[in-house]
Amino acid sequence: MTSRIHILPEGEQELVSGLEAQGADVVGADERPTGVVVTGMFKSFNLEEVLEQNPQVEWVQLPSAGIEKYGQILRRFPERLWTSAKGSYAAPVGEHGLLLTLAALRGLKARAKATSWGDEGGISLNGLRCVVLGAGGVAAEMVRLYKAFDTHVTVVRRTETPLEGADRTVSQDRLEEALEGADVLALAAAVTPATEKMIGAEQLALLADGAVVSNVGRGRLIDHDALVDALRSGKLRGAGLDVTEPEPLPEGHPLWELENCLITPHTADTKAMVVPLLRERILENHRRLRDGEPPVGVVDPAQGY
Repeated sequence: MTSRIHILPEGEQELVSGLEAQGADVVGADERPTGVVVTGMFKSFNLEEVLEQNPQVEWVQLPSAGIEKYGQILRRFPERLWTSAKGSYAAPVGEHGLLLTLAALRGLKARAKATSWGDEGGISLNGLRCVVLGAGGVAAEMVRLYKAFDTHVTVVRRTETPLEGADRTVSQDRLEEALEGADVLALAAAVTPATEKMIGAEQLALLADGAVVSNVGRGRLIDHDALVDALRSGKLRGAGLDVTEPEPLPEGHPLWELENCLITPHTADTKAMVVPLLRERILENHRRLRDGEPPVGVVDPAQGY
């Protein structure tokens, strides 16, 4: 593969230097690139225009793990080799998922706002039954972290192929079975037609009384109205959300008012965390393609992830 790489919207110097050190020419969109690297997260670029004008482009690297916002372009250019950042941000996002789980279990939102001593409260993660929805890098990291607390972890994924470290792996058609009596539900899956609003009132009702929900996947995985009802009723002890639908979550939304719901503004992976991790993925994939090896994070345009 001839390495003529165009970067959208622009490349930080360490990325440019790294590509050049691997033998690439970093070129403009009008200089017949053979690869396009997108470094901006979910911003409006002329990616579609660049691909239209450059049929010779073989490879497109996307900057995120969740790529549903690129779905239309993926379907329009399925013949290109698409790679995403799936797995690249697993460590910080999994860490944040654990943080949100522990905060929900321990009632930390209420305690952070308290101005008096108050009553004791909270439960330990140790020994609980956890369900992780998803099987990518973030899900795998959350399984690893949960297992440090002597938990029982069931993974729900598209297939029943076992996920390393999990006590049990089941396919999505067995979701309800997995949720029955679970103490913790962690959402770390991609959004597809099969997973959108996969968690609703019926699924939340299956969880143990006093269970908690942590979401570092996508807001559209869960029905927010059902989540509000479960938190208000006390069915759920708490929730920790780094993603919502829509984003930003509007002021006045009921979730903001709940003492048992902690929301962070999609900061499980901040720009400072992402830039070096994305650079590492881009350089690894460029090297692999240069050397005739399969790249990491290949996307199936039909599946959308």
